[in-house]
Amino acid sequence: MWFDRLLEGLLDTLLMVGVSSLIALLLGVPLALLLVTSGRGGIFEAALLNRVLGAFVNLFRSIPFLILMVALIPFTRLVVGTTYGVWAAVVPLTIAATPFFARIAEVSLREVDHGLVEAAQAMGCRRWHIVWHVLLPEALPGIVGGFTITLVTLINSSAMAGAIGAGGLGDIAYRYGYQRFDSQIMLTVIAMLVALVALIQLGGDRLAKGLNKR
Repeated sequence: MWFDRLLEGLLDTLLMVGVSSLIALLLGVPLALLLVTSGRGGIFEAALLNRVLGAFVNLFRSIPFLILMVALIPFTRLVVGTTYGVWAAVVPLTIAATPFFARIAEVSLREVDHGLVEAAQAMGCRRWHIVWHVLLPEALPGIVGGFTITLVTLINSSAMAGAIGAGGLGDIAYRYGYQRFDSQIMLTVIAMLVALVALIQLGGDRLAKGLNKR
């Protein structure tokens, strides 16, 4: 019985993290590109847009996840029709992860040698070609490393969300470990979370190193 419950909690955690991280990836990379290319000296320079996006990202990054999750309850109910369960947790997880990942990806994009961009411009490359064929390929190892960090952060946040009704391993640790003073369940969940983080970190590091050697 406990094996089935732990397996269900693991699958719920993977679902929460998987969906929210995929959305964060799809939104975070374009957001990072906008932050970089619309900045001073960028290929799509737009000072007002850059300031607005920067303020938006900083706002959501500065709010602790637990407070953000509670503040988004009305929005979560509007989007998924409930404030309880796995899908209800996906909304705040995504909103928390997207600006976090965007800032990490932005750093990687800013580290691309500006000389490569200038060389591409001198060759007559269009601005979108520079984005696709210079900025993104050169920054890809750093973006992969940043996405790995985001995944690890999402696992931590999903455990916190689980403790207040989202399901997953955090819910099991809180309800059956903490509230019932069952240290065995608590330690088992901790071991599963540590193993999950270790696997993701190892896989992300290897992928980033492989891309860096290309």
